[in-house]
Amino acid sequence: MLAKRIIPCLDVKDGRVVKGVRFLELKEAGDPVELAVYYDREGADELVFLDITASSEGRHALIEVVRRTARNIFIPLTVGGGIDSVDFIRELLQAGADKVSLNTAALRSPELIDKAAEYFGSQCIVVAIDARRVSGGYTSSPSWEVYTHGGRNLAGIDAVRWAKEAYERGAGELLLTSMDTDGTREGYDLELLERVSSEVPIPVIASGGAGKPEHLLEAFTRGGAHAVLAASILHYHSFRLEEIKTYLKRQGVMVRTVSGYPR
Repeated sequence: MLAKRIIPCLDVKDGRVVKGVRFLELKEAGDPVELAVYYDREGADELVFLDITASSEGRHALIEVVRRTARNIFIPLTVGGGIDSVDFIRELLQAGADKVSLNTAALRSPELIDKAAEYFGSQCIVVAIDARRVSGGYTSSPSWEVYTHGGRNLAGIDAVRWAKEAYERGAGELLLTSMDTDGTREGYDLELLERVSSEVPIPVIASGGAGKPEHLLEAFTRGGAHAVLAASILHYHSFRLEEIKTYLKRQGVMVRTVSGYPR
């Protein structure tokens, strides 16, 4: 059995880490390189760096920040933001990223997933899905719509259908964010998580809503997540990674210790 992963997320805007609620009301949370080093030392399993305004501003992720971050940590680094070509994926990997996260450009040109997986291997390709529950969807059969450009634009595709297509095109992982629960600290959207996890055989990273260790446990045990993304719960020191991992181990979830070995 593979150990479950806890992944701090650094949402970066104008070179600073920010965090909001449902993709709005952004507040500064620190320097990305300093936070990356801190989480590396704290025992994070991986790190996600998302330049959240790159696509909406029509530019690429801040590659120099990526390079400085990668130079100072020893855990896998996933980078997303304005990634629209195989050439830029190569540039990010050469700058020190271990994986790339595709979102807006993959929806605009799905064949980018195919090409990226062919050139670099599926293990490098994460497809990020920002999903919002359809209005009035709290019924026996809810559905979710996909958004692009940092949650600004409706993509016109069902989230579960897009998850399946992304897998079929070669994605190695899915980063699934609920826009409804993001930043609320009220827990992940377990219905969305369970639905997507049951439809694809690749790892699904739960994102949006972690407020206490119990929420992470639910994502693993009820939602079927292979990993969880966390931001507010960590950035504002509500809980430390060691505290969360200790709780999860006591609940029977296999997680890596700071040394890197499951117990």
